[in-house]
Amino acid sequence: MASAAILAGGLATRFGGRDKGALVVDGRTIRDRQVETLSLICDDVLIVGGDGSGLRCGVRRVDDIVTRMGPMGGVHAALTAARHDAVFVVACDMPYVTALLIAYLLELSASADLVLPRTEEGYHPLCAVYGRACIHPIARRLAQRELKMAGLISDVRVRVVTPEELDRFGDPQRLLANVNTPAEYAGLEALQGHKS
Repeated sequence: MASAAILAGGLATRFGGRDKGALVVDGRTIRDRQVETLSLICDDVLIVGGDGSGLRCGVRRVDDIVTRMGPMGGVHAALTAARHDAVFVVACDMPYVTALLIAYLLELSASADLVLPRTEEGYHPLCAVYGRACIHPIARRLAQRELKMAGLISDVRVRVVTPEELDRFGDPQRLLANVNTPAEYAGLEALQGHKS
């Protein structure tokens, strides 16, 4: 079994401070979509940060242990609180990540500390699997205030998931779409009917 964590603790400054997990996509909130998908694969689902509103039964909410450290602090909290060694981590604003993709990433984690998708846009550390072996390197980086997620690549065993591998699960642009700005939220409409 595996754990999953939705990182919901960001300030969403580019989105006017709104709770991006509460945004509606295809008639449902992103958070509801994510929790439902994660629950198909993982028996331990966490939400890191946020205000705890809209929690479903069986979903645990945890706070950052080291505060104001961005996604790195959220991943650290997730790994610390997780019941399992492998933790699939996803940003709260990614509505289209599928159960099949998550299962594949988790399968690859048996031989790596970090399973990290890569597309033409670069690495996607907020749709990745982190093993418990990442805790100490992350804690060291937090202590040194080295908060770029990509920096962790040099500290642990990494399995990069290529664009060709991602293609098997659908259009990577759709799978890994996120909502950083109101314009990106509006742009999701173009992806909603584009399933593959």
